[in-house]
Amino acid sequence: MGQKKQRGKEGNAANYTTRNQALIRLQIKLPEFRRLCILKGIHPREPKKKVHGHNKTYYHVKDINFLLHEPLLQKSRDIKAHEKKVKKARAKLDEALADRLKANAPKYSLDHLVRERYPSFIDALRDLDDALTMLHLFATLPADSKHRIPANLVQTARRLSLEWQAYITKTHALRKAFVSVKGIYYQAEVVGQKITWIVPHALSQVLPEDVDYRVMLTFLEFYETFVEFVNFKLYHSLGLKYPPALDTKLEEVAAELAAAVSSLAGETDSPQTGGQLENGAGASGRGEEDSAEGPPEGEKLVALKEKLGVSVAAGGDANGGVEEAGPWGGGEAEEDEGEDEEDEETKACRGLFKGLFFFLAREVPHESLLFLIRAFGGSVSWEGEGAPYPESDERITHQIVDRPTQGHRFLSREYVQPQWVYDSVNNRLLLPTEDYPAGGSLPPHLSPFVDNEAEGYLPEYAEQIQRLRDAARGSLGGVLPLPGGAEEGLEEGAAAKAAAERGEDLAAAAKAAEVAKLEQEYLEDLRKEVAGVPYSATLGGGATEERDEGGAEDEADEGGVSGKVTDGARAEDDDKAMERIMMPRKTKKLYEAMQMGIAAKKAGVDSLKKKRKAAAAGKLNVVKKPRGA
Repeated sequence: MGQKKQRGKEGNAANYTTRNQALIRLQIKLPEFRRLCILKGIHPREPKKKVHGHNKTYYHVKDINFLLHEPLLQKSRDIKAHEKKVKKARAKLDEALADRLKANAPKYSLDHLVRERYPSFIDALRDLDDALTMLHLFATLPADSKHRIPANLVQTARRLSLEWQAYITKTHALRKAFVSVKGIYYQAEVVGQKITWIVPHALSQVLPEDVDYRVMLTFLEFYETFVEFVNFKLYHSLGLKYPPALDTKLEEVAAELAAAVSSLAGETDSPQTGGQLENGAGASGRGEEDSAEGPPEGEKLVALKEKLGVSVAAGGDANGGVEEAGPWGGGEAEEDEGEDEEDEETKACRGLFKGLFFFLAREVPHESLLFLIRAFGGSVSWEGEGAPYPESDERITHQIVDRPTQGHRFLSREYVQPQWVYDSVNNRLLLPTEDYPAGGSLPPHLSPFVDNEAEGYLPEYAEQIQRLRDAARGSLGGVLPLPGGAEEGLEEGAAAKAAAERGEDLAAAAKAAEVAKLEQEYLEDLRKEVAGVPYSATLGGGATEERDEGGAEDEADEGGVSGKVTDGARAEDDDKAMERIMMPRKTKKLYEAMQMGIAAKKAGVDSLKKKRKAAAAGKLNVVKKPRGA
């Protein structure tokens, strides 16, 4: 006879525990428990059978055991005991002892959590979206004592976000940008991973009262350590020193955050720098010369522009504290052989604005445009102290404005609105500037994150852009030129490679068509077998088909041509009904859900097409009405 099972020793009762039980076991309060769970990446669970009630929050027992051995738990207890000592000293009016104890307060680090949660660098990059979004959010928020937002966290978030944008700009890894009501969406490709984040608009931020800022600050604390690890690895993969040194004199001249992005990006094509970033070595001693000979290169943190081009000195230590805890390889500059060789898309992004000089007016968003233009190979300046070149420079090809009228115009340059930069970047093509005049109506700002082929609808402006691409492709023998370099043409090797790739695509398409044909024949045989059609009938199908064709011709002579079509449609419907009948219940529900999604998508596409026709008809009526008046 088997041993009797005891209640609560096996199953869900033993594998899951409630939050209150976890608090009692860990001997901590709820805010500290939440903080530990956020830092360790532990989430509530949903067991199939909730033993202690449905209104409880459950955690896995292994997760709670994981927290029991966390060093931060003991460190928090040490901090609390130390705070009691400081409070006791102040109660005894012993300020000297209180200050001495406060200076020797225990400190903690989150470095071990980053290594624990992200064993490899690729895992860290895959989880970087939320971290970058949170950093860019707090970089725009004001320090507020009411909501306990310290100034040092805001400054650190701003510094880390600028360092990230500097790396993206130097490596030309930016791929997409979209302006929405929430903010500006960016997508970059780093080490083969697509990373998307949101940057709020540069407006005065209002702190709502219904937000738990303690939870957000806990996330921010971990994300700052996490992003610092990632930046350290990325900078050292390029052989650059991290963190870059700042020039205090240039930092005092700072006016806005946008200039920091421009200085971090590095002005490889700027007339003032002369390609300092591309030279690598020998840039460390140019800071004093530049400051003495001419104006600074940017308005804030401009020294980082030079430091990005400085290779790490042999045997030099980038940063003692961070390098000792260097992530994913001990802080050494480990580079893959494929990272040095740029792919075709990176070359296209590098050359989109190559040779173009931009000037930003005061009313346009400087930070975003500086980031975009320099990430795609252009040179940019602005109005104010530290600008690389003035507004009167004759080399300026485009001036970005957002006012309907201008005090003076230069005939040698184009005046466009900021949307032209975003649309050109997303389409990898210099779009016609006539569609983006200063003070004029703009074309729709299409999202690059929407797949028009998958949605089944192509907007009208997307069709125009596609025609421009086809024209550019046809001008070079069927090969789409690199954006911004159509006048230079393509090399023979690139053309041959494109032709070879096109041949491979055609061969793959032919093979796929053949496989699809065989699958269709196999399905037809299965349908006949399910319908009970004998094999002999399939062999003698020629005479049957002749008889069917003869009958169909007779019906056609009598005016019954539609009968053949109706019979074919009815047979197809019967086959589909038979297939649905033979489906298992789970598969049938999944199929019905798929059909509902397809029908909803088709209805949305039809609605868009109707709106498009109605809009076109309205435009025609507006045009024709004055003629008849």
